Amino acid sequence: MQSPETSDLNGSALEVARKVLQIEIEGIRAVSDQLDETFERCVNMLYSLRGRIIITGVGKSGLVGRKIAATLTSTGSPAIFVHPLEGLHGDVGIVGRDDALLAISNSGQTTEITSLAATIRKRGPLVVAITGSVSSTLARMADFVLDCRVPREACPHNLAPTASTTAVLSIGDALAVALMIRRGFRKEDFLKHHPAGSLGELLSLNVREMMLDRKAIPEVGKAATLSEVLSSINEQNLGFTLVTSGDQLLGIITDGDLRRALCSGKKIYQYQSLDLMTPDPLTIREDSTAAEAMEIMEHKLITALVVVDEEHKLVGIIHLHDLLGRGRVRFTG
Repeated sequence: MQSPETSDLNGSALEVARKVLQIEIEGIRAVSDQLDETFERCVNMLYSLRGRIIITGVGKSGLVGRKIAATLTSTGSPAIFVHPLEGLHGDVGIVGRDDALLAISNSGQTTEITSLAATIRKRGPLVVAITGSVSSTLARMADFVLDCRVPREACPHNLAPTASTTAVLSIGDALAVALMIRRGFRKEDFLKHHPAGSLGELLSLNVREMMLDRKAIPEVGKAATLSEVLSSINEQNLGFTLVTSGDQLLGIITDGDLRRALCSGKKIYQYQSLDLMTPDPLTIREDSTAAEAMEIMEHKLITALVVVDEEHKLVGIIHLHDLLGRGRVRFTG
């Protein structure tokens, strides 16, 4: 591992922060370049595993290992963290032949880790080593070695585990996501693992439960004047008005549409709503999930979706702020 110049991390707190983040980025990039077919074979093994993934690490590696275990478990790959000392003093009894050990050690020489790995190997499970030393004791006894070497730590003395732990955490995320995709893990499956909390709540709600119903939506007819359009937008302060004919949605007029029309140089005071609107705006069914609505908004870079029923009749609107805050927050942009 290279020894950085301490002057690299001189400067203001902001300058130091940016340099530290750059070092961490360089570390992740280096680990990405070091990945090879071993990662693919490791994922295949973990996918076909009939038991659990037993994760171990000590110190900072142990803290990262707990997070990796939690991420794997919540995304469909049962995992449990075992502290190496507790493992050597009885907890190794929970390890079965169908399990696999994922051992984390930057040096690969940590006595507690190598002792636990050796003990578990005798019980039959395969061993995966995440280490910064591919020639270490841990690496030599492992069936799969994931090389986590980083050019340097984000520490002026190149000692405190910083870039190396970030790299290990990233490898853990990469394993979890690769396994998610391999298993075909869906949003619905994620919800089953997260029945509580804001994310679980969001995924469990449908658009109907979160939308503003029609009586709260500004609307104008297809022959509305510019003055009537402006009054409608200002009335509800949502940043838009819909152009409708009965239950039929004709279009939407947003603040942005009005700004673009003003910049066109045309005499828009003579326009009617049909001239100003964006026809056939994006819609979503009222029985869709809130997560689906958010995904569309993020992909299309919009803040609101018109809600329709199964016959494509207008029933409401769902706003990004309501998805994020669960409140009736008004958009004034």
